[in-house]
Amino acid sequence: MQNRPTPRAGDAKVVHFDEALLSACGSDLKAELITEAAMLAEAFAPEGGAGELEAMADALARGTRDATMDRARALKLACALRCLARAQSG
Repeated sequence: MQNRPTPRAGDAKVVHFDEALLSACGSDLKAELITEAAMLAEAFAPEGGAGELEAMADALARGTRDATMDRARALKLACALRCLARAQSG
């Protein structure tokens, strides 16, 4: 068994999965997803509430999507919506 240093409280960092996934996308795809998420939010959640955006993201992540969108794209778009929701809530 290796001796490992005990992590200090200040060493921890919270990483949001949604932001990490979007960051892993190329810059063009990331911009496209954020733009698409903003358009969806404007069309289907005009109040722009974080709860509405989260509900849209949850529906996409569960598999509620049209026939033209594959699962991977839906999950990435859900991540973009959650990022917008987090930005809305401050």
